[in-house]
This record gives sequence, structure tokens and C-alpha cells, in this order.
Amino acid sequence: MTATFQHLKTNGDFFKYLNKKNQYKQPVRECMLRTMAKLQGTNTTEHRPGMLLGKIQSGKTRTFIGLMGLAYDHGFDLVILLTKGTNALVKQTYARLHEEFEGAIEHDALQVFDIMNMPDNLRKYELSQKLALIVKKETHNLDRLQQAVMEKYPSLQNKRVLFIDDEADFASVAYEYKREQNIKQMRVIALKINKLRKALNRPAFLQVTATPYSLYLQPEEMKVHEGKVFEPIRPAFTELVPVHDRYIGGNVYFDKSEKDGHLASFLYHEVEEKELEVMKKMDGRRVKMDRLLSQKNIANIRRAVVNFIVGTSIRRFQQRMKGRRQQKYSFIIHTERGKNAHAWQAELIQGFETLLIEGARSESEEFQRLVRESYDDLIRSVNTLKKTPAPTFDDVYEEVRHSLDEEYLVSSVVNSEKDVTELLDHKGELKLRAPMNIFIGGQILDRGVTIHNLIGFFYGRNPKSFQQDTVLQHSRMYGARPAADLAVTRFYTTQKIYTVMKRIHEFDRELRNAFERGGHHKGVVFIQRDLKDTIMPCNPNKILLSSLTMIKPHKRILPVGFQTGYKTHIEKTVRKIDQLVENAKKNARATKDEAYLIPVTRAKEILRLVHETLEMENGHDFHLEEYEGILDYLGSEAQDEAFVWLLTRKNRHIRRFKQDGKFENSPDTPGKGTGELTVARKVAQQHPAFLMLRQEGKKEHGWRGTPFWWPVLIAQAETAPTVYANKTIQD
Repeated sequence: MTATFQHLKTNGDFFKYLNKKNQYKQPVRECMLRTMAKLQGTNTTEHRPGMLLGKIQSGKTRTFIGLMGLAYDHGFDLVILLTKGTNALVKQTYARLHEEFEGAIEHDALQVFDIMNMPDNLRKYELSQKLALIVKKETHNLDRLQQAVMEKYPSLQNKRVLFIDDEADFASVAYEYKREQNIKQMRVIALKINKLRKALNRPAFLQVTATPYSLYLQPEEMKVHEGKVFEPIRPAFTELVPVHDRYIGGNVYFDKSEKDGHLASFLYHEVEEKELEVMKKMDGRRVKMDRLLSQKNIANIRRAVVNFIVGTSIRRFQQRMKGRRQQKYSFIIHTERGKNAHAWQAELIQGFETLLIEGARSESEEFQRLVRESYDDLIRSVNTLKKTPAPTFDDVYEEVRHSLDEEYLVSSVVNSEKDVTELLDHKGELKLRAPMNIFIGGQILDRGVTIHNLIGFFYGRNPKSFQQDTVLQHSRMYGARPAADLAVTRFYTTQKIYTVMKRIHEFDRELRNAFERGGHHKGVVFIQRDLKDTIMPCNPNKILLSSLTMIKPHKRILPVGFQTGYKTHIEKTVRKIDQLVENAKKNARATKDEAYLIPVTRAKEILRLVHETLEMENGHDFHLEEYEGILDYLGSEAQDEAFVWLLTRKNRHIRRFKQDGKFENSPDTPGKGTGELTVARKVAQQHPAFLMLRQEGKKEHGWRGTPFWWPVLIAQAETAPTVYANKTIQD
């Protein structure tokens, strides 16, 4: 234990009880103690709160409940727990506090109330106990809270109060489709909390979130320092919630997924944009309900449903073979907000179920083919786990047939308060009624409600502009997941959305790294190009996430997912590039690795011609102005003129697709560590590197039978973590 919290006691009645019950691991316990010490030693307000920063579905609630126990043991009498604005979450929080503090409640040491159901006639005996009030972040709830503290029970004003703002993010009040209205509402709520604070004796404030961007990057009173670093208002202190070893997050879905043969490389399945259109509304011309098992324009949602059924069957068979309890599993379809779309999707799923049950009972060829395709897909990732037995196709086929015959599948629409409340169990969590549960819904599904054993996520929300907070909250596939469950998990979305989510993950990762290094005190670099084509600081809240690039030391940036132009169209341009590349090397300073230091202006000239020769596939992009902007920024990071190291390699024979059918994305790493990327990173110290790979582009490798150049930018080692916004939201 470090000196910062040595003065705290861990044997108080509340914390001792919780610690014994939950067996907190050392890192989590120390996080709780550090946070408590800082709350005691730091003046926190609603404008400068303490911050407990976790990850989506990573145990934040468990941590702040432990902190509540410490607070009660260290002089706090009342915890006001502010939750997101859904009745479902209030119910879940209420049930969770009753479960965690069961002993204290039974012994009349603590009272827990939903503020809307708090009795009007509490006695002194009850008020002398520790209190926990759950308050939805909504005007009427805050009015009731104020009434309770200021009028009904004024003795509460003299008690030591801790406010815990759970899921304290911009998205909780200001998600995109009611942005202005919700920002006003957020201000009203803030004013009411401020008014209440003034009546209390030294209240403390803690915000708990996994999406801190709007809190650290607030739009009010921001100052730009030294031309580029954004230094926003930020919380009084930040504590990071330790991530447990079973946590599955963006690092699995977006980093480890790029390693060929890794379990994570099988998770993502691409969905065509046009299929999302089919799922928006019923159209009898496009979807024939009697041909759902064979129609091409709904291939991915069909595959997702069958994969879910087969995946559940694999897991339940494995559990039965090991003599373990068979689990129930869930699958989410979240593509639209509208109730009409949800009704149509429910009809679609019901149609699949009916035809699959018929196919299972008759053992039709079509049914057998679908199960076989799904088994072949899922068993690839199951086989990566050595300790988990892989069932045979016959075993799984019989399991699937039995499951459908016995109606193990149930689907539910979740798109209103009423629906969610009806679907909750006694703990306030989404009830899994049968072994296979499909939930169809929108915003309500991502507002903190717990959904257990999720192994399928079909995501298609595609707003015109992505908000960082909102998209992360949508990532319901994150959380504690056993590896055996992950092996049958699949994530379905379009390439465009996947790319944006990957960028968001990179931003999230780098911001967290900055917190861990203490770098958030220095600010994070946010840059954009202005109308005069110069690099300038930009307001982080104005960033369009779909046009964001995270730059960090030795990060590589390259176009992926393209075909070349036809030989007759690009042959002349490729010859021009050949000439430009050779001319650029003349009289340039060179290294023994044949890297040539050339002006950024030359590199941009080459890049413009390369851009003319490549045709990007749907969902992939190669924005020339973005690459030029990044080159300008990286080049000018050096103290002298803007230069870049040019490295060229010729006679390359890279294939267009990798073995798993995905687009090749590593043309610069042949030879396992001895390739050109290694050389480029070696020279990219003060200046960035510009790697140009001349590919032969043969037809047998998936290209159009004509040579082309594949460019790769590599950021230099000496650059600050930077968010480059190619486009921003205009005022």
C-alpha cells in the first residue's frame, strides 16, 4: 500500500463486509483506496469532480460500490447515486445495491431508496443510518431530491454527502438525434445539482465513466497553447479502474484481430450496406418470406442468426461434456432507432425461426447446408483453443436440430421503457428466457442495461456523424468473456462502421495511455487543416469521428481495400511515378539502408499521382487531403525544413487478399521482421518515412495485370500522440 492512502482503514464495518463478500483483488482494492484518499484530500465540485475511469462493461460498478463502503467507513453518511435516464437502469442499480449491501441493510446500518419512492415519513431512527439515494438524471428526480434534502429532511444538509455520477458522459444526455435539446436539459440538471450543493456541508463529487471524452474535452472556456496543444477543463483527479484478465475490449476486436490465425481474427464479418437498407423497412419486392433461407440480399443477417444458434449449440454441448451447467446465450440486433424497423426485423427473425424449425424437422438439404457452413466458420476459432474440446459436426448438427425442435430460440423487441421493464429479471438485468435469446432494439439497449453471455452482435447504426461516446456505449460485445465463448462470438457490421470503430478504439487507447503516463496534464494534440491548407489546432468536440486518424510514434498509415485502375488507364501515370521517384533520390542525403531524405512537397507530388491509380472498394477510403495533411504535420514536427525519408522497393508480388479472404493490409512486412517496415522504422526518428512499394499487380494475385505503387507513411519516433481530424463539424 502506498503512502497516499496509508491513513485509511480497511477494517471498517462496510468495506470489511464488501471485501470479504467480493474478494477484491489487490489492484482493485488499491484503486478504491486511492480514490477515497483523493476525495478526502481534494476539493471536488460538479465542475471539477474526481474521475473514476473504467472501460465499457469492465467492472466500474463493482469498484464504485466498494468505494461507497469506504466512504461510509470514513465519515460520509449519504451517497447520492446519479444514474442514466432509464427506469431499467434505476431498477438494476437498486437491485445491485441491495444485493451488495445485504448484510448492512438487514442490520439497519443502511437504507437504500429510489428517490421517486422515498417515504415521506422517515423517522429519526432511519435517518440516523447511512443512506444511499438513487436519482435518475432527469428533472423530476432532481426536484424530488431537492425537496427531500431542503424541505422534508433538512437534517440531511449537515451530513457528509458523496455524489457519484454513474456513466457521466456526454452520450448519456446528448446523443446525436436530440443534441441541442439534450444539451439544454444537461445544463438544467447541472444547475439543479449546483443549487443543491450550496445547501450541503462539504459535499464530494465523483464521476464514473468509460467514455470520458466530453468531460476532458469540454467546449466551454477552452484555451489553445503554443499553437497546437488543446488544454481543456478537466476533472480534479483521475483514477483508472484496473481491467481484469477476462476483459475483452477493443484491443481484441481491432488490434489482435489483425494477427492471422488468432482467435480474434475470426470475430468480424462484413455486412453489405445494401443489406442494412433491406432491414430498415418491410418491402415485399425485396424480401420473400418463404425464401428467407436462400435469398442473397439478406445473407448476412441469416448467417448471423444461424451462427448464433450453432454457436450456442457448440457451447452447450461442450458444457454438458464437461459436466457443467449449460448456459443461456444472447444476440443483439441494433441497426435502427425506429419502432417500425424493429417490428419488421422481429418479423424477419420470426420468419427465419419458422423456416429453420421446419428445416430441422424435415432435415432438408438447405438446412443441413446452412448448419454446415456455420459450423465450418465457427470451428476455425474453436480450434485455436487447445484446452476446449471441439465437437464434431454430427454432434453439433444433432444439438441444433434438437434445440430448434424444442423451441430453444426466443426473440424480443426492446425499444421502450415498458418493454425493457417487462424483460428485466429480479436483478434488473435483461432476462434470458431460453437458451437462445435474440434482442432487437435501438438506443435503449446500450444505456447500461446488463446483457449476459452475448456471442452475437449485428450492428448497423450509421449516423451521419459518429460521436465517440455514443459509439463506444453501443459496443455491447465488450466485457468479461470466457475464451470459449469468444471462440463462437461474431461481430457483424459494415466495413465503413468497422473502420470508424477501429479509429475510435485507437483514440480511446491513446487517451488512456496518456492518462497512465500522466500525459493528460500536458494535453492531447488535436489538429486539422484549415481552408488555407495549413495545419491548425481544432476543438475536440467538433471532430467527426468518421474522419479521424490517430497518429503516434511509428504508426503506419496506408490505403487498404482497393483495386488498381485498368492497365490502359494507369500505365502512363505509373511511369510518371517511376520517374518522379528516381528524380527525388538524385542529390538527396541517403543512408546505408537506401533511405533518401526528400522534401515533403516531393512526397506529396508522388502521392497525388498514386492516388489517381487506385480504386477504393466500398467502405474503404484513401483521402488524399488527409495523407497530405498528415505528411505536412509530421514533416513540420522536425526543427528544420519539412523532410521525409523515402524508401523504395520494386518487383513485389503481394496478393490482393490474405488467406482468410480479407484485403491484404501488410505489404511492408515480408520476412517476419527483416522487411522494409523494420528498416523504415529504424530511419524514422526525427523525420517520418515514406515507403513506396512497386507491385507487379498480377492477375493471378487478384489484381488487374498491371504494375502499381503501394504507399505507406510511417510516423517518426519523436512525435506526440496526435488526433488528426480531416473534417470537423461546422458551426
